[in-house]
Amino acid sequence: MLKRNYYLNKIRDFYNVNSLIKVLCGLRRSGKSVILQQIIEEIKESGVKDDHIIYINFESLDYVNITNAIELNNYIKSFVKDKKTYYIFLDEVQKVDEFEKAINSLRITNQFSIFITGSNSKMTFLELSTDLSGRYVSFRINPLSFKEVVELTKTKSENYFNLLLDIFEWGTLPQRFIFENNDSKENYIRDVYDSILLKDVVERLGITDVTSFNKIFQYVLETETREFSATNVLDYLAKSGNKVATDTLYKYLDALCSTFIINKVYRYDVNGKMVLKSLNKYYATDLGVKRIKTNSKEINYSQAFENLIYNELIKKGYEVYIGKTKEGEIDFIASKNNNIKYIQACYDLSNEATRDREFNAFNNINDHHPKYVISTNQEDYSQNGIKHLNIFDFLMDDQF
Repeated sequence: MLKRNYYLNKIRDFYNVNSLIKVLCGLRRSGKSVILQQIIEEIKESGVKDDHIIYINFESLDYVNITNAIELNNYIKSFVKDKKTYYIFLDEVQKVDEFEKAINSLRITNQFSIFITGSNSKMTFLELSTDLSGRYVSFRINPLSFKEVVELTKTKSENYFNLLLDIFEWGTLPQRFIFENNDSKENYIRDVYDSILLKDVVERLGITDVTSFNKIFQYVLETETREFSATNVLDYLAKSGNKVATDTLYKYLDALCSTFIINKVYRYDVNGKMVLKSLNKYYATDLGVKRIKTNSKEINYSQAFENLIYNELIKKGYEVYIGKTKEGEIDFIASKNNNIKYIQACYDLSNEATRDREFNAFNNINDHHPKYVISTNQEDYSQNGIKHLNIFDFLMDDQF
């Protein structure tokens, strides 16, 4: 089993902080349950006995009778036999009605270190909850990074490019690497998406027009590196016989984001120094899910490349925006700890005209923040203080 040290290193300092609830959220099958198990193993290795560790997976029928906050609270407290700390792990806890109340009730006793996971919008509601506001720390768990896939598959550096193309096609959901047959990979990814659609979208969010929902998702994926236009989506739906209202469109887009299927990226005006709430873009959380939900079986390498870089920046802990300049745009503005980096993503820079376009995108930026162009090329095209990075140097560097 791949040990996901990137996340464990971030969570480890909170193992014994009973005053804060540890929230792991993210796309279904992205590895949250595995990380919980790895946390449990580390806690056991520190000397904690099994009878002080309580793990509940609400996907299991064994716990189907725990449906509300009172039942959850009483079930956990039934295990308490002394005043030592008990470590509580609640997997897919959003299935329990008003779970926040039970968790907060347990938290205030200061006898429980609580870890919870969830895959849908119920977890994002934590930010609005009066019960848990300011009393939790959250960790977004993504599918495997390129570096994690290299470790899992034991891929040598000379085969990185082939691995990159494989990820463009099948994504990085951890369990898809079990399968060697392409049909099996596709069936697995479809099952993951169908599970998200049924359990997180239809059941939890009450969206019943699944056809329109899927068409909106497909349109967003096929146009993901372009500015989003609600008018274009509505026209597209109307032409295909799936007319929806504008507020319904945004409800469905919110559902896609809150179930972690896609990510909305806002535009930042570099010159005006402000975030713009219009002309945003969307990126897929997993390229495999994207592939099975688009009509074309031909991979758009430029789109996949840009999407991969966005996902890696998020994994590295950056807040990411699309950059608007006076005469154009920058693919990404990445901000972390008050440090800003400007990034252009270009699959192939071997053409001189392409190089001119990508490097000249920075012409209207007059500050001194570092600027990068990332491509698959091995040759170093750095110029005028703008650094060219090979994609694999970027993906394998945890310090970027």
